[in-house]
Amino acid sequence: MSGCGCEVTIDDKSQKRVLYWLLAINAAMFIIELAVGLLADSTALIADSMDMLADAVIYAIGIYAVGKSIIHKANAAKVSGYFQLMLGMIILIDIIRRSIMGSEPVSNLMMWMGAVALVANVICLLIIRKHKDGDVNMRASWIFSANDVIANMGVIAAGVLVLWLDSRLPDLIIGMIVSIVVVRGAWMILKDATKELNENQNAKILSGGQS
Repeated sequence: MSGCGCEVTIDDKSQKRVLYWLLAINAAMFIIELAVGLLADSTALIADSMDMLADAVIYAIGIYAVGKSIIHKANAAKVSGYFQLMLGMIILIDIIRRSIMGSEPVSNLMMWMGAVALVANVICLLIIRKHKDGDVNMRASWIFSANDVIANMGVIAAGVLVLWLDSRLPDLIIGMIVSIVVVRGAWMILKDATKELNENQNAKILSGGQS
């Protein structure tokens, strides 16, 4: 990494193509999962759909950052992280509201939608696996997809437990866990982006001191 912060990757077209695919999949899944989540009155599904929305927005920001300088990419990743953090907090607020107001999750819809979302996110992981060690935005994209797979399995488990226990608590608990996963992912992205910016700044200082 040089001190100018002006490098671009040699694989920009490939990165952009990957991000477009991820954006399309997550945007479509957000709409579908939110609709099913509202129909199923499921906190876990709605939380997972918000996670899909966060990912879609973040991939759009990532597309903007492709070909830009390291500073642009790191700042774009920070915007992504803050957006995901905001959605995580919104999910938590909705969980609290549903805990107070009550809900009646439909287990079959939860399991079916969770399985569909799981397949979609496994596809995302397969698409991005070659870029998981790339720049800060591609690393963030890998984190999102990996987190989503975990969340999807949680939604399926919640559906099974709602059916088995005849209780809404598993739905609320998994919704809470999904929100924690979202917030944790946001923290990891912000940490990674801040590290990139600090390293770039330090490199500039060293470069200036040597000139």
